[in-house]
Amino acid sequence: MSDEIHNPAFVAALFDRCAARYRRWSTIASLGLVGLWRRQCVDRLRGQAQIARIQGGRVAKHTTRTPQVIDFMSGTGGVWPDILAAYPRATITAVDICAQMHARAIDHMHPKMTPHITHVQANALDLDLGASTADMVVSTFGLKTLDPDQQTIMAYRIARVLRGGGCFCLIEASDPKGWVLRPVYRAYLDHAFPLIERVFSHGAQDFSMIGCYTAKFGSCSHMADALRDAGLTVTFKRHFFGCATSVAGTKPIAPDVPAP
Repeated sequence: MSDEIHNPAFVAALFDRCAARYRRWSTIASLGLVGLWRRQCVDRLRGQAQIARIQGGRVAKHTTRTPQVIDFMSGTGGVWPDILAAYPRATITAVDICAQMHARAIDHMHPKMTPHITHVQANALDLDLGASTADMVVSTFGLKTLDPDQQTIMAYRIARVLRGGGCFCLIEASDPKGWVLRPVYRAYLDHAFPLIERVFSHGAQDFSMIGCYTAKFGSCSHMADALRDAGLTVTFKRHFFGCATSVAGTKPIAPDVPAP
């Protein structure tokens, strides 16, 4: 089952089926916290952008007043209003494997946002956007569809695409191990939520996969290690007792090479 649910073809088909209902059901699955978690992701991104500007007493050559942002596994673009509120002149490259997710993102997008967004339908693990081409990388709620090996590949993709002094933040729904109310939360995701979806979506069970995904994903801890191994600075954070976790950090500025 684990191999199947992380297969890109399975993921693409699953989210194509549920794209039309994604925003509504993701809110229900997260008990209304998904919007807050997206804002917290962008807040962490802003904080890392400030940290990244000065490293080793040196100011980054590329500042983030008009950042080039890559949104991996972008879904329906729920994080874009928060990014553009923080960086009104930003341009966002939205990468997602699912055609219907792109279509729904366009349906929900305010006309003023359109010039800021470039849509790329592709598997993020296979896509080469070029080295040192982005100031920022963000991903909201796509990591759980990657197994540990795929997360390692994703970490090196992020390290490659970021400029020196660039920053990133990735957030994902997680399994809150150690939380006293974890049994209640797991019962909701694994039993109550599938029943709600089955009743109100004519037997559909697509969103109920979130219970399986979060249980297998655990937290962003493996992604944190993979990003460090890829040469990035990383900080790990738990949100709402660990029901979501995030990793944020920067790409160190390469030292100047003395002229021969």
